[in-house]
Amino acid sequence: MAGIKALVGLSFSGAIGLTFLLLGCALEQYGVYWPLFVLIFHVICPIPTFISRRLSDDVDSTSNACRELAYFFTTGIVVSAFGLPIIMARTDLIQWGACGLVMASNAVIFLTVLGFFLVFGRGDDFSWEQW
Repeated sequence: MAGIKALVGLSFSGAIGLTFLLLGCALEQYGVYWPLFVLIFHVICPIPTFISRRLSDDVDSTSNACRELAYFFTTGIVVSAFGLPIIMARTDLIQWGACGLVMASNAVIFLTVLGFFLVFGRGDDFSWEQW
């Protein structure tokens, strides 16, 4: 039952993050949909971790080259997702208010992804692999 509550909580926080993103695009004073390109980063963020967990042999090891490379790529993806709205705002492609909403969206969605891996990545009887 605790896993179902975690799944509902994660989906609720993901919906809040997507609401911030859509507000940054669709509010009347902003009115441009360029910030939706951040969705690409939201989709590809967990892929390196999924690949490294699939290829990793030693789960109990504190240092694994494959896992460290996946953390490096994931960090680059997250930093790029936070940098893209700032670059768009500095080039006057979007307004700074929209940039703030997209940054809030990034924070909520990436914390949701982190929560997913913390809740479902332990490898116990209730893991994401059974879904």
